Amino acid sequence: MGARTGQQFLDRLRQNPPNLYVDGARVEDPTTHPATRNVAHSLAGLYDLQHDPRYLDLLTFEEDGERYATAFLVPRTKDDLRKIGAAHRVRADYSLGTLGRAPDYMNANVMAAGMASAYFDQGEGQERHFGEHMRRYFEYVRANDLCLTHALTNPQVNRSKQASELPDPYIALGIVEETAAGVIVRGARMLATLPIADEILIFPSTVIKENGDRSRYAIGFGLPTDTPGLSFQCREPFDLGRDTEDHPLSSRFDEQDAFVIFDDVLVPWERVFLMYDMTLANQAYAKTDAVLHMAYQVVNQKISKTGAFLGVAQGIVDTVGSGQFQHVQGKVSEIIITLEIMKALEVAAVDGAQLNAYGVMTPARGPLDAARNYYPAIYPRLNEIIQLLGASGIIMMPSRADREGPLGHFIEKHLQATNATAEERLKLFRLAWDLTLSSFGARQNLYEKHFFGDPIRMSSALYEVYDKQPYVQRIRQFLDQPKAVAAD
Repeated sequence: MGARTGQQFLDRLRQNPPNLYVDGARVEDPTTHPATRNVAHSLAGLYDLQHDPRYLDLLTFEEDGERYATAFLVPRTKDDLRKIGAAHRVRADYSLGTLGRAPDYMNANVMAAGMASAYFDQGEGQERHFGEHMRRYFEYVRANDLCLTHALTNPQVNRSKQASELPDPYIALGIVEETAAGVIVRGARMLATLPIADEILIFPSTVIKENGDRSRYAIGFGLPTDTPGLSFQCREPFDLGRDTEDHPLSSRFDEQDAFVIFDDVLVPWERVFLMYDMTLANQAYAKTDAVLHMAYQVVNQKISKTGAFLGVAQGIVDTVGSGQFQHVQGKVSEIIITLEIMKALEVAAVDGAQLNAYGVMTPARGPLDAARNYYPAIYPRLNEIIQLLGASGIIMMPSRADREGPLGHFIEKHLQATNATAEERLKLFRLAWDLTLSSFGARQNLYEKHFFGDPIRMSSALYEVYDKQPYVQRIRQFLDQPKAVAAD
């Protein structure tokens, strides 16, 4: 099939609906259910975008007579990376960067893992052909242009205990037994964002902590989201079925989050990529460079999102005529600085890119790690700036129905702005509210803080992997060099 259309995405979703549960009931058809239909059709629009003549050559590439989504492109040159980055930004612009787990995020994961299939052949993997399974899975996902979700962490039952020490050893997802047909798994994982996906990828977690070098919790596999015994318990929806003018983001891009329940699920052998080996599991993202290609998608998405913040902020300033005040200029400048830092880190990541052991042009880790640590820390400030610039205007926002109601003429008179009608002003301020203050915006804020994991662990990981010795040596050389002393 190659790059699919929005209708093809919806048809598959309707024919093979994930096992979703929302508000205590099964979602029979995600394309029509109130909690999922709008985001499903928004995703369809994202797939249609790659067939738009304006973006066709950017969002897709041709290979052996077939067109595939650019997110599956195996980069061999820096120009390939630049094309992939530009495609990430166009896709992110579609939702103002608020789809945190748009399909191209996990596509980058399976591309890198598929090209690094030899990694999964280590240990027992060679005998079980895990590397071949991983490569074929990448080819399958690419050929069908599938949308994937994933789930990395264990339920938060007792963070001080290992998974095997919990009241039930299968609170966390683990292997129950091996059969001729495959592996039986049981337990749960968090946090699966975008559960209306075609497949779920349970990639080896990076934080398995068990005694010994073998663990039932070390496993990697991929499954269709409608697999028997596999269920997604979704959180309360943010899409309340309101007018898209009143809820411009939450009514279209509530990607949903779920914890995933595996009730003795059979994973066919050809869908298994790793088993038992804790070292391989904990290092899978790093050693395959999947983490870097995923981080590159994230940096480009954050560039898009920060640009949206800048547009909203300056739009508020222009609308209410506050641009002459220096404190206002300073706040908008903070967003500009953030945007330019993220853009510079993207450029540096590509400029420092190198071919990895698997022949894949891989963006430089240093700039990506800097971005992954910097953005979660600065994001709450971006939120705050919008709130400070909009002030009470982001609270007093009559709805579209109010504007069309009996007091509409008063709303038009009293809520107009220096450079906008009341309708224009309220549309903009509604967007600012949904981006930063609504339940949708609050979830965005929390999500960004933990996008790549615990901030403390992230900074510690940066400390461990960053090569600091050249700078230490430079200081030692400076201290050891002869000092020039002026004559008396």
